[in-house]
Amino acid sequence: MATWDVFKELDSLRRELDDAFSGAGFGRPFGPTFLSPVTARRFPLVNFSEDEGNFYVEAMVPGVDAKEIELSVLRNTLTISGERKPFAERRGQIVHRSELGSGRFSRTIELPVDIDPDRITANYKDGIMLVTMAKAEHAKPKKIDLIVS
Repeated sequence: MATWDVFKELDSLRRELDDAFSGAGFGRPFGPTFLSPVTARRFPLVNFSEDEGNFYVEAMVPGVDAKEIELSVLRNTLTISGERKPFAERRGQIVHRSELGSGRFSRTIELPVDIDPDRITANYKDGIMLVTMAKAEHAKPKKIDLIVS
């Protein structure tokens, strides 16, 4: 069974808040972000879940070519990075609103236990990427039979 580390979660939250407020008060309210000025949310947005044998990360990456997405695993972290191409303005076109961000992005997700790096799959369809990662055998719960004497 995976254990939940409240201090690890609080540290992760602190880092996210530090990133969101970096540069505040130095002539700019916030530094440039992938989705600015719309929001300073992390990109891509993800759902993270697990069952007895696997972790699942579902990431929304609309408008990003699958060839532009890079996945890497190191110990118990998954990193999703890539690049969304800028909006292509046409000659003579007047842009009234441009809210779709562009540029490089990177999102790292810490997993609560080790995974088996040889048993990872990733599928991409309609702007949604699903990464399935098998838990390492030593990280899976073991059933212990009780011997009655």
